[in-house]
Amino acid sequence: MGVVRKILAWLSVAVICLLSLVLYLARPFNPDNNRLLAGFIARFCRRVLGMERPLYGAENMPQDRPTVIVANHQENDDLMVVGDLLPPRTVAVGKSDLLWIPFFGQVFWLGDNIILNRRQSHKAVAIMKATSDAINKDRKSIWVFAEGTRSRGQGLGRFKKGAFHMAIAAGAPITMVCVANYHGKTEGVLGRRGSVPVRILPPIETAGLTNADVTELMERCHKQMAEAVSELSGTSGTA
Repeated sequence: MGVVRKILAWLSVAVICLLSLVLYLARPFNPDNNRLLAGFIARFCRRVLGMERPLYGAENMPQDRPTVIVANHQENDDLMVVGDLLPPRTVAVGKSDLLWIPFFGQVFWLGDNIILNRRQSHKAVAIMKATSDAINKDRKSIWVFAEGTRSRGQGLGRFKKGAFHMAIAAGAPITMVCVANYHGKTEGVLGRRGSVPVRILPPIETAGLTNADVTELMERCHKQMAEAVSELSGTSGTA
């Protein structure tokens, strides 16, 4: 039943994205479209999956200033776990492969999200730093899965430096969204996903930092996120 629920959830995503094309075409490249769509998808699909999502530290997500949001990445279902946490004017960083996903790829492009070509990974840091203009000029927040790839339940992977270069270049705070391990976990004969707790950590300021501080900043963020994920996973929804 868990597989059936997951298939139904992702079929729902395709249908919702298809219907949302009307909104995206009516006001193309408006970043707030992303918040509305991701929020609806997350809430609807959690019902389909039978998933509860206890949330801690919601007050730590900046709503009135741009931030670089760093989250851990387990699988594509992350959209259903954290999609409704986007603050206003948020765009995401994703790989160009996403554009080939029917309907989702089209709304991702029309949402003015940042698209990276994995075949030009040597340019990734330069591209991420260039997005600091979007933060300062357009007042956008940017959502990044800093591991760069799905962990599939294997623990928090190493962070890539791009997000931290970008935050320092823009002088924007880093806000970490930490999700408990849930890969492959279902409950009961109905295949419910169960409880997936999430914690938003207080923003880490980057004003005054330089590129020389990237490694230390990245390691500090990784340590804090690893500790939070471990705690959430061990408590199974209690805090």
